[in-house]
Amino acid sequence: MHTDVRTVSTLKRPSLLIRAARHGAIDYDRSRDLRRLMRTDKAPSPERAVGALLEQEQGLEETRKSGDATYSVIRHVEVMIALLAEARLLARATRLQLVK
Repeated sequence: MHTDVRTVSTLKRPSLLIRAARHGAIDYDRSRDLRRLMRTDKAPSPERAVGALLEQEQGLEETRKSGDATYSVIRHVEVMIALLAEARLLARATRLQLVK
């Protein structure tokens, strides 16, 4: 569980992408945004979401770096928003379990 949160915090991405994601995370609605991004009827646990979003983000990053015309900066920002928000939820849940 901790590995995914650490992985998110060590991602090296363009600062503009990270700033946009941090700004967008303010309006993140898990039930609306995560279900749409993951194409599912109900939102998975933060742990499962972080793993799936990391995979999506890594694919987008590879596409961005390759200069592929199919790259969508909008999609990348949306995935990063969800990834940051879900990682926060996962970190919070982990801290609460440690306190108990």
